[in-house]
Amino acid sequence: MHVFDAAAVHAALPWPFLIEALRKAHFGPMPLSDVVVQSDPAGGEAQFVTLPGWAPGGPVVVKMVGVFPQNAALQPPQPAVQGLVALFDGKTGGPLLAADGAAMTARKTAADSALGAAILAREDVEDLLIVGAGALAPHFVEAHMAARPSLRRVTIWNRTAARAEAVAATLREKGIDTTVSNDLDRSVASADVISCVTMSDTALVKGALLRPGAHLDLVGAYLPHLREADDAALARGTIFVDSRNNMEGGGDLSQAVASGAITWESVKADLFELVQGKREGRTGRDQITVFKNNGGAHLDLFTASALSETLG
Repeated sequence: MHVFDAAAVHAALPWPFLIEALRKAHFGPMPLSDVVVQSDPAGGEAQFVTLPGWAPGGPVVVKMVGVFPQNAALQPPQPAVQGLVALFDGKTGGPLLAADGAAMTARKTAADSALGAAILAREDVEDLLIVGAGALAPHFVEAHMAARPSLRRVTIWNRTAARAEAVAATLREKGIDTTVSNDLDRSVASADVISCVTMSDTALVKGALLRPGAHLDLVGAYLPHLREADDAALARGTIFVDSRNNMEGGGDLSQAVASGAITWESVKADLFELVQGKREGRTGRDQITVFKNNGGAHLDLFTASALSETLG
């Protein structure tokens, strides 16, 4: 069995390779997948999540991760999501590899959104806004820039400006033109691509401010009470999801459905339908596209399978 630490995961899964691997994987059927969520028995915010996935005739994945929002406040900070991903032979059950869960989650989650942007965002986008400055933020910048090489400028906004500046400094060291915003509304109005990677429980992005042709990527609101964009953003945009299997659990869509701003029929397609050409993506230059990144064990399986391919 092969073991990949975080550095080995990041090195083995460059963005162009992983985004293409996810695209190819979506030509196949949806794997069998499930999720088991346990909340902190002491009453805290933390959760432990187990996600098994099994491809027809293929391998089995089990992702075991803790979600500990308070980790960002530790000194030194730790990722909010960390654990292990294990891949097993689908015919014998034998273990094939184990990999760092935080690195695999970062790689999978960012590549999922990047594939959405590669399909839905305009080809001439230049300005990327990242809302949130957690551990995932730098990965989302690099993944989006790999998916849409026309992106030239990056803006980071975060409630805590110092954390936004820290992310921006890291990106500048890599030669990426990055600034920090202290005015989210103004930045939303000027961005071509907006990627929200937060744990917010209140809407941050105002749909009325979205410019024609913008692409909005919603990642963080994975629970019903969380929210990153308001009803107007969902109502103005054409909505797509990575998977219909998981779309009802997150707050952005479920709250907008509850308010009557949209219906579940407003979701036009998922990545399987888009990749396979069964549904259309962007149909006009001024169309606003919204992509809800819901995650799921099938994406962990696709990512672990791509990692396995690097072993030769």
